[in-house]
Order: sequence, then C-alpha cells, then structure tokens
Amino acid sequence: MRRTVVSTLVLLLAFASTAALALDKRWVSSDGTTLKSEASISSEDVAPLPVGAELSVLEDGGRWIKVQTADGKNGWVYAGRVSDAAPSAEVSGGDSGLLGGAMQNSQIETAKSDSARSIRGLSPAVAEYAKQRGTPEVFKKELDKVLARKVSAKELKTFLKEGEIGEYAP
Repeated sequence: MRRTVVSTLVLLLAFASTAALALDKRWVSSDGTTLKSEASISSEDVAPLPVGAELSVLEDGGRWIKVQTADGKNGWVYAGRVSDAAPSAEVSGGDSGLLGGAMQNSQIETAKSDSARSIRGLSPAVAEYAKQRGTPEVFKKELDKVLARKVSAKELKTFLKEGEIGEYAP
C-alpha cells in the first residue's frame, strides 16, 4: 500500500514538472538567432528565428535550450539569445510618429530605436545632469565619440568567435 502511494506521488510530481516545463515560454531577443539541430554553434541551422518569436521550452540544458517554434519546428537555441519575458505592446495611437506603424507593436523594436537615438549623443536628462555636475565639455565630446562607434554584425560575430564568448564558448 505504502509503495503504491509513493509511486503515485512520484508519478504526479513527474507529470506536474513536465506540464510546468511544457508551459515555459521564451522569446527571441537577439537579431541573427537561429534554431540549431544540436546544442552547438557548429551544428546545422534548422531555421532563422526573428526577434520576438515565441518559443516553447522542451528541455533546459543550461547554456542551450531545446525549444519548439510556433510552427512546430524543434531545435536548440543559445540561452543568451532569448528572454523569459514576452515583449509587450507599445502604448501608442495611430500610425504616425517616430516609429511608424510597423514598429509600434513591439517593445523590442522600441528598445532598438531608443538605442539608435541614444547613439546620437546624451539624452536631455543626462545632458542636464552633466551640466549641473560641471562635467567638462571635453568629456561630453569624448563620450559622444564612443557612443557614435558602430560595430557591424560581422565584426561582433568575429569578436565572439575569437574570444570564445557566449554561444561560441567551448
């Protein structure tokens, strides 16, 4: 009798943990993310994954996560390229404005455009803070130079590969 109760509890726990894992979602947060056939950067690409794509977690392998896409494709994705929080819709009206209609549905797209704006220099709040603190103009100009530096996707990939960083780590 006792053995049956213990077996039943173990079985219930297994079902509960499987159900919880099946409900676990991730969202693609990095451009250039691909679904891989195995948990390795050198494995075959299964499909490209657009930023914001919802993924169902099948297995959490630490640095690599086995997932299923909305269209039923299974594969592995590097954990550093996904988020456990869904992008939320931007609160905005109409198709006008800086972002235009295509970018109004995603917080991720909004964050990208905010980043692009920040590259053009200090935000008004930061500029005001620097003014109040008496930050020398030469420092502000040097910071603007740093913020204006652009790194291409190819340069970034080369850097990550050579440094064995992120999904390229051994």
